[in-house]
Amino acid sequence: MVLSATPTLVSEEHLAAYERDGFFLLENVLSSDDLNILRSEVALNIAAIDAEMDAKGVERLGINSKNSRYFVNALKTNPESPVTRFIFGDLMAGITRAILGENVYLFYEQYVVKAAERGESFSWHQDSGYVGHANHKPYLTCWVTLDDVNEQNGTVYMLPYEKAGTKNYVAHDYNAQNGDKTGYHGDEIGVPIIAPAGSIACFSSTCFHRSGANQTDKMRRIYLPQYSSEPILVEDGSRLFNLATPFWENGTRVRFE
Repeated sequence: MVLSATPTLVSEEHLAAYERDGFFLLENVLSSDDLNILRSEVALNIAAIDAEMDAKGVERLGINSKNSRYFVNALKTNPESPVTRFIFGDLMAGITRAILGENVYLFYEQYVVKAAERGESFSWHQDSGYVGHANHKPYLTCWVTLDDVNEQNGTVYMLPYEKAGTKNYVAHDYNAQNGDKTGYHGDEIGVPIIAPAGSIACFSSTCFHRSGANQTDKMRRIYLPQYSSEPILVEDGSRLFNLATPFWENGTRVRFE
């Protein structure tokens, strides 16, 4: 399948915003089927990680905190998970090809969940800060809303490149207590993403972002597939950092839902 057979919702204005600010928003773009699948799978994954914490007698595993916030990989426990229908579907094919170009790889995927009334905040960081080095091209994060998001339930705040003062990777400080990394310490509050369920905030891995606590009585659930234009390696180049599953190769789509 070639690009002409995979339409995209990404406009020239979106691409200009991505280059200028590091992010843009697509509202109400998921199908009801995809939204239902992603919601069902996150419930199963939260139950699994809670069971693991219970078995180990702990309240925190890495940056996961029980009944507070969760970062759960759908494909880690089930490579054949129904979420692949969304990850490699027509919607994401069009978005990723428009932003990243002729070569696209699935780099990573995870759910990001903030529990009702207890969801913790997340500090200013670049996603590349968690890779931990600058030896890779910036990759694409797709912040997919499974619930309506707003400032009350812990939405993400984006920091435009001009406000951050850079488009480049910045070394981050590590917080051993909660596993967070922080790369911006200025006074900017950022631009909140206010959007309905089924929307996607697309942003570069070098765009700083943060999120607040969930102060509502309902969960705030996000699904987060990330895509790169090349395989991303650890700093010494000896192995892959995460995934490098081909999606587009030289302008031809090679992976389907």
